[in-house]
Amino acid sequence: MKKLVLASNNPGKLREFQFLLQPIGIEVLTQAQLGIAEAEEPHVTFVENALAKARHVSRASGLPALADDSGICVDALGGAPGVFSARFAGEPKSDERNNEKLIADLAGQSNRRAHYYCILVFVRHADDPQPIIAEGEWHGEIIDTPRGAGGFGYDPYFLVPDLNQTAAEIAADEKNKRSHRGKALKLLIERLKLGA
Repeated sequence: MKKLVLASNNPGKLREFQFLLQPIGIEVLTQAQLGIAEAEEPHVTFVENALAKARHVSRASGLPALADDSGICVDALGGAPGVFSARFAGEPKSDERNNEKLIADLAGQSNRRAHYYCILVFVRHADDPQPIIAEGEWHGEIIDTPRGAGGFGYDPYFLVPDLNQTAAEIAADEKNKRSHRGKALKLLIERLKLGA
């Protein structure tokens, strides 16, 4: 396998996946490059959404596909925004409005614990009966004032306590080792190398 299609148009995710998959000789194409529309994400679990996206893109492209569904889960909000992280403040998607809503919803809350969650689903073909599934979590807490210019989404507000840095302040190579997506992708790559 030399090419796979990423079921995402998110430029931040594309950069992360290209950086992590290039060393093992996998070229990552996006669904936009192939003119494939985004799949619906009607499910309330990360795994169901990721599987639906992977099958959709693989069916449309005829190539193996990789989809992730990820988001931030905040303890004080009962796990929200969760699968609705990208659209937390409604349509159209906006990182700025999502972050404003998150901080407003946490006003007065002392419990600021949160974690990023990522599930990756890889299908060899659209009807693959044994998709490879890998997951990862990255724990931290939400701060009120954004810090850092890197990353995307909620990264400027997601503090990693042992580093005293937000996800937007951490260097890319360090972030890829620690992040929910980096952890999930490491597991996925191990499975791909084993020929699972």
